[in-house]
Amino acid sequence: MLTVLTVPNLLTLLRIVAIPVFLILLEDLRYREALGLFVAAGLTDALDGAIARLTHTKTTLGAFLDPAADKALLVSAFIALGFMHAVPRWLVVLVISRDVIVVLGYFLLFVMTGQRMDVVPAASGKASTALQLLSVTVVLLALIDPDLVSPNVERGIFYATAAVTAFAGLQYMYRGLAWLQREETATAGAVPCADPRERSMTRRE
Repeated sequence: MLTVLTVPNLLTLLRIVAIPVFLILLEDLRYREALGLFVAAGLTDALDGAIARLTHTKTTLGAFLDPAADKALLVSAFIALGFMHAVPRWLVVLVISRDVIVVLGYFLLFVMTGQRMDVVPAASGKASTALQLLSVTVVLLALIDPDLVSPNVERGIFYATAAVTAFAGLQYMYRGLAWLQREETATAGAVPCADPRERSMTRRE
């Protein structure tokens, strides 16, 4: 139990618990509180990773839970802000589609090969996550006070987020297909083991 309930995992669980609170604040038009909670969630994301590395308390649960918490927070934020017309619908669709394609592709690879592909975060994936966090933060600032963010700056961040998110999705797809090709090549090149009964008959002859 102690290896599961580490400080980094508890911070990740707090980030998950914060998601419905964040959405309720958005629904109540309490944008300042929503921004404060969103920034705090982002800080816990950086903090739990740093603590896990410094204290050597990385766990299998944390390896899966941490990115899941990030995606749940970002996807929830984009969907809510999309319905509020604060974020372009096309950007919401792109962000959600990229995550769905990656998760579905990972599942299909497992079904096809029976092997689990180790997913190493790419630089483009980290950049897309950072830009998505920035997009939500900028939108919340604009909702608090439209004078805080120039429409041109906001639009530029949206386009940059879309471009990097799309590139990251394509890169993950390429890595998945390359991994699948290597698995198929390794399987095809493996020499099947002969039946022990056939070897026994050959020796008697």
